[in-house]
Amino acid sequence: MLFNSYIFIFIFLPIALIGWYSLNRLGKYKTASLFLAGMSLWFYGYFNVRYLAIILCSICLNYALSFLLTKIPHPEPAPAADPVAHKTPLPFPNRIGLLAGLFLNLGILFYFKYYDFFIENINLAFHTDFTLKHILLPLGISFFTFQQMSFIIDRALGRCEHYDFINYLTFVTFFPQLIAGPIVLYKEMIPQFEDLSRRRFDSASFARGIYLFILGLSKKVLLADTFALMANYGFAQTFSLDAVSTVFVILSYTFELYFDFSGYSDMAIGLGRMFHIELPLNFDSPYRSCSIKEFWQRWHITLSRFFITYVYIPLGGSRRGKARMLLNTFLVFLLSGLWHGAAWTYVAWGAMQGLLVVWDNLGIVGIRGREEKRPSRFHIPAWLGWIFTFTLFNLSLFFFRSESMLAAIQLFKNLSAVRFSGKLFEVAAQLDISEVYVIRQVLDMAVPSMAGYLYLIVMLVLFVLAFFLVFRKNAYERATYNELTSKRCWGICILFVWCIISLSQVSTFLYFNF
Repeated sequence: MLFNSYIFIFIFLPIALIGWYSLNRLGKYKTASLFLAGMSLWFYGYFNVRYLAIILCSICLNYALSFLLTKIPHPEPAPAADPVAHKTPLPFPNRIGLLAGLFLNLGILFYFKYYDFFIENINLAFHTDFTLKHILLPLGISFFTFQQMSFIIDRALGRCEHYDFINYLTFVTFFPQLIAGPIVLYKEMIPQFEDLSRRRFDSASFARGIYLFILGLSKKVLLADTFALMANYGFAQTFSLDAVSTVFVILSYTFELYFDFSGYSDMAIGLGRMFHIELPLNFDSPYRSCSIKEFWQRWHITLSRFFITYVYIPLGGSRRGKARMLLNTFLVFLLSGLWHGAAWTYVAWGAMQGLLVVWDNLGIVGIRGREEKRPSRFHIPAWLGWIFTFTLFNLSLFFFRSESMLAAIQLFKNLSAVRFSGKLFEVAAQLDISEVYVIRQVLDMAVPSMAGYLYLIVMLVLFVLAFFLVFRKNAYERATYNELTSKRCWGICILFVWCIISLSQVSTFLYFNF
């Protein structure tokens, strides 16, 4: 089930909200949690009912492992300043539990997401002929697997307690964040489900949740899906693009990716607030960043948090010298690229991001006016840092979006093509959307020769709007800190109606594929 669908907005969500608050009002708190978990499983199983067996097996196995860990003494918790190091070695039973948790979760993830990729490369390297399984990737498996893996790791390390199964089930399946994040932690979710004050309807939280949900919905429906028309067409024409059209195609994908994923995250947080549950911020205007390092402190924040806590710090973090710190940083981004997809294009993208962050960590170039831990040899103004950061991220998306390394390399070659093939007009022509239908009809009758330029103008206006929104308050800031005046409420109502009219062309979210 999609957030941007009629069945979700007009049937599923009202039933979920009414059932949740009604049962809590009657004091049936466990029943309310079971109801919410059941609705979340309906939400998940709506895509493919066979997915339910996978997620339920994952939940039951992880919970059983957590229960077994209650039968052994807890190790002394790690100091707050160093969440990995222990004063005493981890007891043998806890080490077994830790390894079992890693094997279970990474094994499930490997089988469904990476098995064919692994076998395909084995066949290529050793000229073997092992059969590919062509396994259908279950939705959200990367998200709910990381979510449970963080819990099991912390259980084995003695950082958290064993929870009631109903609360654990609700924590894992809570539908707003189930499919595409944010990647939540047990310590920020289960205490909220256990807090009875959050079971009561809160009009302020509910109103701001609706406000944020609609802002996120408009990002997805009105912006991301519109940019997708140009991006999808352009990447299907990779080998015939010229330099100018290549630039606009990659910019289209850049904004599609951002408005799609940040829109989903905004909707998730908004839905959480409707249930009086706070989900963590996942995007903080990353396209304003003046360095790649800053970019990754703003983009997909909860994924970065997971890799820092459970990969970077266990590898030694910055405690073993600068060279080891740089290597650890690179390895984290390499794994992040592989997390996004089982393809060498994603590995190349992760490697490029890792090298760029390593360059930032070397401290050779700094941003003028920014406080930095290490002094830099050279300083550049913030606007120049922004240009470099935004340009390099766009170039990295050649790998991220392309179907193959060959196609990605071709896009780089296109940038050096000193010709204008007119492909830009074809890319812009994909914006044959209902919003410009009347204008197109008038031009066809009055000035037919100008009709072809209409979509080019619409495209330029769309990009200007996108850049304008990037440097304005983001949706989270607006929904959290702005006063909900009548003017804003009317504006959000208009956006909602506009989105509902546009839902006839429903599309999935990009991160469903990851």
